[in-house]
Amino acid sequence: MAVPAVFFAVLFVWPVGTIIATGLTEAGAGGDALDVLLAPTTRRVLWFSTWQAVLSTVLTLAVGLPGAWLVARVDVPGRTLFRAAVTVPFVLPTVVVASAFTGLLGSGSPVMAWIAGLFGLDAPPRLTQTLAAVLLAHVFFNVAVVVRTVGGRWSNLDPRLVRAARSLGASPWQAFRTVTLPLLRPAITAASAITFLFTFTSFGIVLILGAPGMATLEVAIYRATAQLLDLPQASTLALLQVVAVAAALLVNARLGRDRAGSSGITTAAHRGLQRPRGLQWAGVGATVLLMAVVIGLPIAVLVERSLATADGHSLAWYRALADTDSVLAVAPWEAVRTSLVFAVAAAAVATVVGGAAAVAITRRRRSTWGRAFDLLLMLPLGVSAVTVGFGFLITLDTPPLDLRASPILVPLAQALVAIPFVVRILVPALEAIDDRLRQAAAVLGASPTGTWRHVDLPILFRSATVAAGFAFAISLGEFGATVFIARATSPTIPVAIYRLLGQPGAINLGRAMAMSCILMVVTIVVVAAVDRLRVADLGAF
Repeated sequence: MAVPAVFFAVLFVWPVGTIIATGLTEAGAGGDALDVLLAPTTRRVLWFSTWQAVLSTVLTLAVGLPGAWLVARVDVPGRTLFRAAVTVPFVLPTVVVASAFTGLLGSGSPVMAWIAGLFGLDAPPRLTQTLAAVLLAHVFFNVAVVVRTVGGRWSNLDPRLVRAARSLGASPWQAFRTVTLPLLRPAITAASAITFLFTFTSFGIVLILGAPGMATLEVAIYRATAQLLDLPQASTLALLQVVAVAAALLVNARLGRDRAGSSGITTAAHRGLQRPRGLQWAGVGATVLLMAVVIGLPIAVLVERSLATADGHSLAWYRALADTDSVLAVAPWEAVRTSLVFAVAAAAVATVVGGAAAVAITRRRRSTWGRAFDLLLMLPLGVSAVTVGFGFLITLDTPPLDLRASPILVPLAQALVAIPFVVRILVPALEAIDDRLRQAAAVLGASPTGTWRHVDLPILFRSATVAAGFAFAISLGEFGATVFIARATSPTIPVAIYRLLGQPGAINLGRAMAMSCILMVVTIVVVAAVDRLRVADLGAF
């Protein structure tokens, strides 16, 4: 436990604790902090963060539940492909999602041009920098949470319960409302809580697609630090976000208890997909069309915008990635190479540290220290990535840890974000190893190191590969912390995309779209390869 504990203490507890303590100290023993909490701007930010997250969650459920029904209960050709396609948005970096909707909802979009012609408008409308853009992007990004979480439980419900209700005279709607829906409620609650947390702490989507007056707590923290240099305000908002996320998790823990227990869950022998009949075919068609519009259209427009030039469609924007101009200190193509190098390094660090942490947690699972350490490793998921990045700058600035000018700072920050996912993958794999195998190896004369090498390591190899792959994908798309600490001469792909989107000109937009497509393709390929390797479903995903 020593190595991961030191890693977390130095790279998480120290930076985050320092930035919060410094901000509150500068705030005058909490006086200004209270003023920040009671300020109208803080109330507006908290209110916007909450109600847009609630609305995003409701819309995501409305779109995702039909998809969950399709993957769980309907036997149609292409069902597996549909399930994989629905998952694609969730693995995309938020900057790519923002780029896709910039291309879809911008005035140069072919969809906007079609709408202008349909309604006889003089010019295509532009819906970027609006609440509608933010909500649509949130639905696009999180619909997989509903489809995979609710669909997974729905597929395990015993269909005989619904048939029994129908035989007693219940209509299809009554059977769904009185039988299926109560059994799905825990999964719907879990999916809603996850979606709410993701949208409540949304950063890249709101920062790029939202109007200047729109800000979640995460965006407000970024603006307070990067633009206003107001450390007291940033520290207070960071504490407020931690409290809000913790409260949401506690509420989810209480509401998400499976009141039905295991009732209604069937064995594989009694599961079965049904071929649609009658009006069900209309439901299948409507669901496929809805997902095609919500998921397929933004991706298609992103690819089209990356090829569209004034002279027609070509690879001009991709070739322009090799050119250097005033927007970036290096050629955009260098950002691709830098991101790949950083992501490999971050994945290696996350796998090693996360693996050591998983071993320590597994061995001390029942102890207080083991449970506390397990919770500590999850904290980066609830703490602002912006706070972590800014904390790096103000703490890792003196020898022997003066890392501000070191290129290793970015992979360390990315690894910190990826480690919780590595731990969540490796802990179940370690707990599944039969201890009798280790005992047999010891009886045959194997040393502890030999037992680990010949028993544990071969069994864990595939799980460790999966963990490394997910860590690579997460690191590749990390934006919140990296935007603070990436040097101008070494931007990552998400940082480069953000800077290009913030500048006028067709060439900047075109290159941002091209880089977004490259990042999207690399991410999808990595996640698809990981998905083929994994030996068991990793939670909901």
